Amino acid sequence: MTGPAAERTPASSMSAAIGAQIRLRRTQRGMTSAELARRAGISKATLSNLEAGTGNPTIGTIDALAIALRIPITDLMARDTDPGPIYIQATEAKPGEVTRELLRRISGGHSLEIWRMRIPPNSEINGLPHATGTVEHLLMSSGRLTAGSTDNPQSLGPGDMLAFAGDAPHVYRTGDEGADVTVVFASPLLS
Repeated sequence: MTGPAAERTPASSMSAAIGAQIRLRRTQRGMTSAELARRAGISKATLSNLEAGTGNPTIGTIDALAIALRIPITDLMARDTDPGPIYIQATEAKPGEVTRELLRRISGGHSLEIWRMRIPPNSEINGLPHATGTVEHLLMSSGRLTAGSTDNPQSLGPGDMLAFAGDAPHVYRTGDEGADVTVVFASPLLS
């Protein structure tokens, strides 16, 4: 394959997405290209290339544009990633086996991962600390579970929610009945 389609790379896709956001935000504010370029301290030609998706913006340039538009920088770096409704059919758990399934990974100013964990009766899992700043959010679907930091675990039942520091030792413990729990890991992105 030759031509523009063959040359399209993830970097050019990202440039196009940023360019579309710049153009959208500028027109939402009723600004001309010349006015935005002047406020951001860049040339009109540079802005034109960025909006066309053919430029290669630096973080400094994106930041200057965000400040000129009076919006967070993340608004310019956001992609239209709404895939619409997402349906994930549950998988069968094998009796007596702990299962973990990644349901979704969402990135922004932080990383979110949504997992389903099924824990059989009379199980104890000692969780190792995750990356600094990670918070675990548990939402009980069914069963009973004692979970949280090893020095202060909480007793949870269906519908209960618990959030705790996942960057410290923690525990998951079931009694005579197993547990089905949704776990959301919220971790800061590396800078």
